[in-house]
Amino acid sequence: MNSTIETILNHRSIRKFKDTKLTDDQIHTIISAAQQASTSSYMMAYTIIGITDPEKKAALAEVSGHPHVTQNGHLLIFCADLKRPIQQATNEQYQQMLPNLENSEHFLVSAIDAALAAQNAAIAAESMGLGMCYLGSIRNNLDRTDEILGLPQHVIPLFGMALGVPDHKPETKPRLPQSAIYYENEYPCYENDVKQFDEEIAAYYQSRSSNNRKDTWSEQMIRRFSEPMRMDVTQLVQKKGFNKR
Repeated sequence: MNSTIETILNHRSIRKFKDTKLTDDQIHTIISAAQQASTSSYMMAYTIIGITDPEKKAALAEVSGHPHVTQNGHLLIFCADLKRPIQQATNEQYQQMLPNLENSEHFLVSAIDAALAAQNAAIAAESMGLGMCYLGSIRNNLDRTDEILGLPQHVIPLFGMALGVPDHKPETKPRLPQSAIYYENEYPCYENDVKQFDEEIAAYYQSRSSNNRKDTWSEQMIRRFSEPMRMDVTQLVQKKGFNKR
């Protein structure tokens, strides 16, 4: 097993960071790694915003509700960005492009491009001995996040990433068995795999060193999808010119 695979397999979310800011060289390396991610049709349909303004960090922390939005070595926000492809377009060209800019296909493309870039950034950071945690919680109030960042039409915030020197070492969280994720040729029946994983994750929650609880993966998913969540996201996404067709 090589060091790259070891880095990937040892991933864990870090939510407590030492009070050490990332250097410019570290940030440059992480962003360079992000930029080398695969991108659909060479669009590079994303923008990464580094948040260094304490007031903006505090405002984003208020949206998120998580302390590691402010207490980290560096904060990144990943955005879907379809504004850049129209920078040099005339108004006539823009009107011709609009149906494509607003369709579901290019909403998916821009979100996937951003996610691929982010995962490259995450692996790069972890390979440098840093920790990271994704922040979907910036979507708790997407209108407010959009306002804080001052994003133009055809650009929307998707998620954040807190980076820094780890100040704790949580256990690696179990994943579903490969037999419940990878199949050949057709969609399988994986009921038994999920049941066995529920037993494994229940034991993990009972035995881990912090935040012990009685829970299973299936119970978490049932709770998550049983209550309406971030129902305003569609409205903001469509208002900014995404996923309208």
